Amino acid sequence: MYGVPLVLPVVPVVLFALITWQVVADGPLIGLDERLSRALVRPDRFSELLSDLGNVQVAVPVLALAAGFAAWRARSAGRARWWLPAAGAAVLMALVPLLVVPVKELTDRPGTPVVPPATGYYPSGHTATAAIAYGCTALLLLPWLRTTAARRGLVLGCAAAVLGVSYGLVRRGYHWPLDVVASWCLCAALLMGYVGVLSRSSRRTSAGTPSSRSGPS
Repeated sequence: MYGVPLVLPVVPVVLFALITWQVVADGPLIGLDERLSRALVRPDRFSELLSDLGNVQVAVPVLALAAGFAAWRARSAGRARWWLPAAGAAVLMALVPLLVVPVKELTDRPGTPVVPPATGYYPSGHTATAAIAYGCTALLLLPWLRTTAARRGLVLGCAAAVLGVSYGLVRRGYHWPLDVVASWCLCAALLMGYVGVLSRSSRRTSAGTPSSRSGPS
């Protein structure tokens, strides 16, 4: 299941850095971003409900349930380091505010005309919360689903939740489009790093586990 080349997380990190530079320097992308926002913003109840899927009160309990289930199944199956995927997902979730809040303070970006005057909208914390919570939920549950249809449904459902939050935030005017895209980049790097750690741990465990035919090493 797992396996991510170490170089891959560098790509979204570079994109995140470029977008952040544009926000700080008020570069050409900002004008395009503002025009796109004006074309997309249509505040309504549906977009607000979609954005609420990125609330901590919604997304984190979903992740907690997935982590608990995955840990229980791994322990029941007698897997070494059965706790690692769930613990890693919890660490990743805890990293979201630790990474997002300082960038918000650094960039001090104002919100769209739809929201009350304030700053600190870049990057989108709701998008980051949704991406990590629902992304980790998919990664935690995939190994325990037996059919291709179930795996596909899980991935599509989690992806739809993240995209729904992203769309809702932009449509409602809670965030500029670049706020959301930057959070995608940041969370893509975090999720790829998470997968890489799990992959290396799995390989080390497999290499250190004696086969039933050869006996103890």
